[in-house]
Amino acid sequence: MALIVGGALLTALLAQVSLSVPGSPVPITGQSLGVIVTAAALGPLRGAAAMGLYLLLGAVGLPVYAEGSSGLSRLMGATGGFLVGFLPAAFLVGLAARHGMDRRPWSALVVFIGGQLLIFAVGVPWLVVAARLGLAKAIDVGFLPFVPGGLIKAAIAAMLVPLAWRFVDRRDS
Repeated sequence: MALIVGGALLTALLAQVSLSVPGSPVPITGQSLGVIVTAAALGPLRGAAAMGLYLLLGAVGLPVYAEGSSGLSRLMGATGGFLVGFLPAAFLVGLAARHGMDRRPWSALVVFIGGQLLIFAVGVPWLVVAARLGLAKAIDVGFLPFVPGGLIKAAIAAMLVPLAWRFVDRRDS
């Protein structure tokens, strides 16, 4: 349980690293870095549980979402799909990590980019509906500005997670 709470709190902490994107209702945050690192560390079930707890904490009013926001309206609004996308992303990244795909930087990078893309795959269609945007506009304001940051976050995680595994593996011997 402590690991699940820790993963939710890590994501909440990284959510406070937030930059507004002109013309977009969605900010750039560190949340997705928290999602992929938590999932790689905890595996599919505990990683998804940590994200579920994170969503629940914000939904009940704790200021854990970007810029200290919270509430069901935030979860159901334009950013809600990205938040909900944390659940399947955490599960699939955790599943890949369970199979050792997070142990080497290049394979970890592919997995972590995939996790980022899964968040967008849920978030962008949700943005279409919640913000009443056309698909092209939703891609323009909810995906394209976030590609560089997503790649950077995936690269950071792809360097840190395999390094952490090397440290853990040495301590076990």
